[in-house]
Amino acid sequence: MAGLSEMKRRFTPTSLVFGVLGGLLLLDLVLPIANLFLHADWKGWMVALAQPGARDAIEVSLAATGISVSIMTVLGVPLGYVLARAALPFKSLWVGLIFLPMVVPDLAGGILLLQMYGPYGMIGHALDARNIELTNNLAGIVLAQLFVAAPFVIVSSMVGFAGVDRELEQAAATLGDTRWQIFRDVSLPLAKPSIAAGVTLAMIRALGEFGATLIMAYNPHSLPVYMWVKFESDGLAGAMPTAFCLVMLAAAAVALSLLIGRLGGRTDLVTSLTDLGGTSE
Repeated sequence: MAGLSEMKRRFTPTSLVFGVLGGLLLLDLVLPIANLFLHADWKGWMVALAQPGARDAIEVSLAATGISVSIMTVLGVPLGYVLARAALPFKSLWVGLIFLPMVVPDLAGGILLLQMYGPYGMIGHALDARNIELTNNLAGIVLAQLFVAAPFVIVSSMVGFAGVDRELEQAAATLGDTRWQIFRDVSLPLAKPSIAAGVTLAMIRALGEFGATLIMAYNPHSLPVYMWVKFESDGLAGAMPTAFCLVMLAAAAVALSLLIGRLGGRTDLVTSLTDLGGTSE
């Protein structure tokens, strides 16, 4: 009887309507990726990705993403902790400013970065006088990726630390632990699932960054810029191998996050993202 009652609760008119509405959106998300695999030209795409230009773009994107994700993790996690725990004046303003790069159009972000770090920018001009360039090189790609992707790490860290029970931290303090020890042994381990979700999202976002990178560093080509170049020269067929490569790299990042969560006995990416939307303090 309990099972029958549960089934009736599942198939209510409301759940049916919601399922249809949600299914339409799910189709919109899944169909383009499914279509990519249905029309895959595996041999031709592998040959295209083996070309020197494609190999260089893959190496540039992986190197830049590795650097940018390392920087945003080392700097973003402490910032998230401060925003979650410190009694800062105008905290809502600082949090709003962190969200802002997530909604600024990529090309606009690139213009802002160029104005700051370009040869005639406030910082770029001073560095240019010392023969240090931050555009049209790996540094330019890293700066673009940091601008668009770092907020994911900061926000996820902030939410993760905000969800840590303060009583656990206070208990550690009563045992004589320093603030650093409490952070290292209590706060950080408990916030790790949320942080891992943010880092994964940031990695995917950085890999796929196009607009700001196009403005800051057209050369050397990152994968998204290379895909655009191939689309301009060879049309849709020329861009498909790179699009496929980007999708596979994103899927690998998600799979790695899920695997780490399973092996560590911690919350996986999907549950962590659910927590991001439901945790508040």
